Amino acid sequence: MFLLILLLKVLVFLVCGSPSLSASTELDTLMAIKESLDPENRLLTSWTPSSDLCGAFEGVACNEQGRVVNISLQGKGLSGQLPAALAGLKSLTGLYLHFNSLNGKIPKEIMSLTELSDLYLNVNNFSGDIPREIGNMSNLQVLQLCYNKFSGFIPTELGNLRRLSVLALQYNQFTGTIPASLGELEKLTRLDLSFNKIFGPVPVTLANAPKLEILNLQNNSLSGNVPAALKRLKSGFQYYNNLALCGIGFANLDSCKAASSLDPNKPEPFGPSDLSTKDLPALAHPIAQNSNEETSKEPSKSSKVGLVFGVIGVIVAFSVSGVFVFLWYRRQKQKIGSTMDTSDGRLSTDQIKEVYRKNASPLINLEYSNGWDPLAKGRSGYSQEVLEGFMFNLEEVDRATQCFSEVNLLGKSNFSAIYRGILRDGSVVAIKCIAKTSCKSDETAFLKGLKILTSLKHENLVRLRGFCCSKGRGECFLIYDFVPNGSLLQYLDVKNGNGKVLEWSTRVSIINGIAKGIAYLHGKKGTKHALVHQNISAEKVLLDARYNALLSDSGLHKLLADDVVFSTLKASAAMGYLAPEYTTTGRLTEKSDIYAFGVIVFQLLTGKRDITHLSRSGAEASGFRDLVDVNLEGKFSEPEAAKLERIALLCTHESPYRRPAMDYVIQELIENNSSS
Repeated sequence: MFLLILLLKVLVFLVCGSPSLSASTELDTLMAIKESLDPENRLLTSWTPSSDLCGAFEGVACNEQGRVVNISLQGKGLSGQLPAALAGLKSLTGLYLHFNSLNGKIPKEIMSLTELSDLYLNVNNFSGDIPREIGNMSNLQVLQLCYNKFSGFIPTELGNLRRLSVLALQYNQFTGTIPASLGELEKLTRLDLSFNKIFGPVPVTLANAPKLEILNLQNNSLSGNVPAALKRLKSGFQYYNNLALCGIGFANLDSCKAASSLDPNKPEPFGPSDLSTKDLPALAHPIAQNSNEETSKEPSKSSKVGLVFGVIGVIVAFSVSGVFVFLWYRRQKQKIGSTMDTSDGRLSTDQIKEVYRKNASPLINLEYSNGWDPLAKGRSGYSQEVLEGFMFNLEEVDRATQCFSEVNLLGKSNFSAIYRGILRDGSVVAIKCIAKTSCKSDETAFLKGLKILTSLKHENLVRLRGFCCSKGRGECFLIYDFVPNGSLLQYLDVKNGNGKVLEWSTRVSIINGIAKGIAYLHGKKGTKHALVHQNISAEKVLLDARYNALLSDSGLHKLLADDVVFSTLKASAAMGYLAPEYTTTGRLTEKSDIYAFGVIVFQLLTGKRDITHLSRSGAEASGFRDLVDVNLEGKFSEPEAAKLERIALLCTHESPYRRPAMDYVIQELIENNSSS
């Protein structure tokens, strides 16, 4: 009996494993993946056997049980192959490897990843066919394989993916027909098969797909009658450059010929390449015989002549058709030559950008599928109409930042990262990426915060261009105008010529700009509701091309979770920006902003970042001459400096009740400017 129990325990251990053994197995799996994706060990340097795979491995995320659930390595320059070892990550739900240079075939082993919901392999050099085993991936919701070199037939097994909502296969070399099984996908919203070599009819089942919104079939060899029900998609149905398509009610499509003119024994499509000599008489018989005449066993001379001329006529007709087809094909190659690599059908990164610029189709949208969705339609108790003009899609954000390439990274904090980006119109933007875990968990509160951010418009605030919420990534992206001269912080503590020294007039102008921005937030000059910034600092003051001051992150705390807001306040306190009453009241008010403003005035006067050593009594006793930045070499206005010192002292008074309102500060600054 003892031996039996021991044997059972051993079997349970071998089958289930221990948590440490599972982690060890996944570590070995990740190292095998690294060897295949990054064979030269240049890019995934953080993936080492001694590192914590759930903390130190770049692009790897784990669940609460310590199992790998997400690998995000898009745009990293990887040039290896997709390894079969991926099949060992049984809990994987998201695999994002797009915008790399990976090559080879997709191993059929990874089709055993039944938990995978998002598979992004687009914009690589993958080749071969799609394994039919893909039908086993029952949880797959988004499949992005576009812009590769895939070939072969589109597997009918894709129809088994009942949760699939996005299927993007454009810009490959697929042949064969469109599987009718795709029309049975009840959750399919977007299907892009454009720029392939697909022939045959458009399945009637596709027209019946209940949630289909976008269907792109451009630039293929499709033929036959387009199902009339597809008219419901309106501009979402794109079918151009399929010469043999016909249909009623579709722009640029001719009406279909009568069914009797087609050979019922030959399935569509058929064209010149499908015809043999035996088909010729059936298609164009030159002899119209009288039904009352007997058919002679030996054709008459006139019959022979007629047959010869008939055959010649058919040959001429096909020759002319061939010339027209050749000319059309050549024109199409010239038309898309700027976007396609004619040698192998693959697009370069620059060409892809051009395709994106010219093709406004939402099918290129790389939206993720699952999880957090504060912008979902029908969110109770809130109208999205006020936000629609600000909403970007994830494809635009990905494209603007080159898939968040490291070369575009401007900076990181504990809760966000900022990337430089370029929008379609050529304008430069800064994109702030905030993780879902750092945002307010109440989606209604989050939406209200977004509404506040979109309502803020002032010449001394950084302009919010828009936002995007990625459900699968669990991130929110805020798109702001790019401010070229960086933050005020970098112009402080300039020593030995290492950095730009701001002139006195520029410093005065910056102080005026900050004051106006704060006054606007506090409810002056027509704003509907007062808003406390809560986190004013030299780092949050950005300087445009003319060194005008713009306050950044205004209203951002309305989106962030309370613990994240608190962590930012700790950083402000360390630099001396946090008003002293916060430690006793735990509240931030307009007077808290005014305190931080006073600290910045002192920083601009002294040219120093850290002024915590500067006591009020010391500042009052020494006077402004001992405070002013020595880098100015005496080139400043003494009356202005004296007034600014007095304003700074008032604004940083220990008692909030003794601090002036911002409208009073602005009035003082105006009088200061007029007197100087």
